[in-house]
Amino acid sequence: MGEGSPAVAWHSMFVDSRSWDRVVPDLARHRRLYLIDAPSSGLSDPLRQATDIMGCTRAAVEVLQALDSELDGPVDWIGNAWGGHVGMELAAMHPEYVRSLVAISAPTHPIDRGLRMKVTVLKPLYRIFGSRGLPARAIEETLFTDRTRSTDHEALELLRSSMRRSSKAGMVRAIETAILNRTDLGWAAAAIDCPVLFVTTDDRGEWTPEEAQAVAAMMTDARVITVQDSRVIPAIEQAEALARAVVAFWGCE
Repeated sequence: MGEGSPAVAWHSMFVDSRSWDRVVPDLARHRRLYLIDAPSSGLSDPLRQATDIMGCTRAAVEVLQALDSELDGPVDWIGNAWGGHVGMELAAMHPEYVRSLVAISAPTHPIDRGLRMKVTVLKPLYRIFGSRGLPARAIEETLFTDRTRSTDHEALELLRSSMRRSSKAGMVRAIETAILNRTDLGWAAAAIDCPVLFVTTDDRGEWTPEEAQAVAAMMTDARVITVQDSRVIPAIEQAEALARAVVAFWGCE
């Protein structure tokens, strides 16, 4: 959808391409958008086995190759968390495909021990209960601020419906793929030559603005912006602020 140079968006864990809906109107005035449903998400097939960010990057290359006749050159990649990690490896390993990169709430370091233990406990519970009960509450608390959970019922329903659309087994494999199997991407950040925008939030302790700035300082052309009152998915929680930041970034390339 939209007009202009091509941009491809890959979403965060537990949601699907509909998580971009609130920013699409603004972004589509500047780019022709291609929204991906990641493996085990939305209308895409469930993962038959867990993979890792490298495997997801191979899938991204297949998508871009399939769209080659439409794209007519490299794309502006927008990735939230999972999608940001894929975008970093893609830009590092296949620079011919990426004109610029927006990596939203996407730490370059692996998950720490505490979060790994929490996710490891969550996996069997999700296999049993799916998008209900304790796993659902834990995911909602991880992705959204207290304010969003108490006031933005549309955001909660989008998250819940996204999880309902995915099979339990497929989502567990996605958790393994995008979270537990996430490796250090500092090497990828250092290898990227295209313009990069790291979008951090003020409420995700795993990836602070200071940490992002330290990584950006070692890169060829990277900058950092922080979206306030958001945790993991600012495209849902603070759509206007995120869209404004992305459009400004595109305009200064």
